[in-house]
This record gives sequence, C-alpha cells and structure tokens, in this order.
Amino acid sequence: MKTADSYLPDGPTGLLHGIVVKSTGSWYLVRGLETGQLYRCRLRGKFKIKGLKASNPLAVGDLVDFSIEAQTEGAGVISHIAPRRNYIVRKSVHKTGHVHIVAANIDQALLVVTLVSPATSFGFIDRFLVTAEAYHIPVTLLFNKTDLYDEDGFEYQAQIAGMYASLGYPSRTCAATTGEGVAEIDQLLDSKVSLLAGHSGVGKSTLINALVPDLDLKTAEISEFSDKGVHTTTFAEMLEVRPGTFIIDTPGIKELGLVDLPPAELAGYFPEFRALLGQCRYHNCQHTHEPGCAVREAVDQGRIALPRYDSYLSMLAGEDNRH
Repeated sequence: MKTADSYLPDGPTGLLHGIVVKSTGSWYLVRGLETGQLYRCRLRGKFKIKGLKASNPLAVGDLVDFSIEAQTEGAGVISHIAPRRNYIVRKSVHKTGHVHIVAANIDQALLVVTLVSPATSFGFIDRFLVTAEAYHIPVTLLFNKTDLYDEDGFEYQAQIAGMYASLGYPSRTCAATTGEGVAEIDQLLDSKVSLLAGHSGVGKSTLINALVPDLDLKTAEISEFSDKGVHTTTFAEMLEVRPGTFIIDTPGIKELGLVDLPPAELAGYFPEFRALLGQCRYHNCQHTHEPGCAVREAVDQGRIALPRYDSYLSMLAGEDNRH
C-alpha cells in the first residue's frame, strides 16, 4: 500500500494523514497512517467533487488530512481529501440522479463467484466486470466452494476461467471452509487495498474469516464506532489483514445495483468488443441487428463467447441480469 506521502502534500503543523476505514454517513472512522490508531472524525465544511453528483463526500479508502480535537479523546476533524486514483460507485438510494461512492483508491477487486450452491450468474459477473472496467480497477475472479465439485464441475470451472482469462481477467480457486487455496489468495492481497465483492451465499464472509483469523479483535473498535452513528449495511468497511494489506468488504453491492452506463459507451467496457470497435459498417453500431456488425460476426464465429454477448444485450436493454 502507498504511504501517506505518496498521496498527500505536507499539511500545516498538527495535521495527521489517515485513511477512511468506515463511515456512518455523518461520522468517519479514520486510521492514522503513521500510527495505525483509529479516530472518530467529522468533516469540516462541505466538500463537493467536481463533475460527480455524489450523495457521500467521503468513502472508505479515501486518504485525508485531519486534526485531533482537544476536547474529545480519539476524535478528529477532517480538513482535506486527497485526489482519488479511482473509485467505484452505485446508484444512490437517497438522492435521484446521484451516485454513492462505494470505495476509493482501490488497487484491485476480487469477485467471489460460485458455480454450485448457489451458481453465480454470468449476468452478475459481467455487470461487475463492466463497472470495474469503467473505473479502471483490475479484477480477479475467486472461484469458491471447489470442495463441492465433482469431476464435471472442475472441467466446467476450467472452461469458465479460461473464457475470462482470455479477456484479461485472471482467477483463483479456493474452498474457504477447508482452507484450500486461501494462502494463494492471501499472497494476492499482499501490500494492496483489495475490494472484495460477491453474491450473498458465495462464502465471502467465510473467506474473510479465513484470511483474517482474528477478525473479531480487529473489528471490535469499528463495531463500537458503528453503534454511535446511523447504522446501515450499505457502507463498505475496510479490514486490516496485516500492516499495509487491507480488504474492503462490500455488503449489499448486488441488491443496491451498480450505475447504468450510457448505451453508446457500454460496448467499450467489454474488452473483446473494444478490440473490434471501428470495424463495423456503421460508426454508431449497437451490435444488435445492424448489417456489417463485426461484433455479431465474431459471436457467430465463436470468437466472442455467447454468454458474454447475452450479458451485453441484457445490459443494453436495461434488464436486471444480476440474478
């Protein structure tokens, strides 16, 4: 993980550098980058993000300058937010036309998927990948519950993993309940801020507990902080695996939905479509029915996987294909 000096300018005397690890909407839990100490902070004044209508000015992963309040032990005031390297958003449930920033300054996203008990849909996987592409966040797929596979299951998983690997999305396999593959995932996390996402039922919590065995100890202070604010499960939470290595857990990312992209831009976030852009007969081709469409030709020839094309059509039509 980058140090505070990598992101923040030298502030006035007395200012500390920190990273937001939890939010209740009005109060923020900030971990001091120099000491690792947690502070309950409020925001000084109103902050607006240029070009972005966001319902929350601060998000988990934001790097900030803050000062300690003399009157209250462990409390602080945030006075500066560092420019974000990236962020990922969803639709705001409170303000129409606004977005809610799920997390910021993410090194990678890890999407936990299962092919059995339950089976994660291609629609959900592809919608997440498109969103990550839009915000320049690399994704690795984590195929969990391999302990439930039979021989056909392993073969099917290899086919799916191969399809996504050809598009630039690597994968890992694991069985969080038995610990198989957890060490390899732990190495993947090392010295990074990783966003962890997945359907309910895919074993995300079990995986987190396997990666952070003393999780109850690490989250005790965060839980106490949450009780002081407006409790909600819609905010992400940053968990420390070890110094410099963090997981951002994202409860409810499926239920809340990700931001819809303009139809004209959607194809650009499918790498296999992007490689063919400019080769269609019509410059404004939407790759649905138009003659001379290079994308549809690639689908017919098997160079673009049919499940991926189906996901594209579903998103283009505004259908909810996340189930």
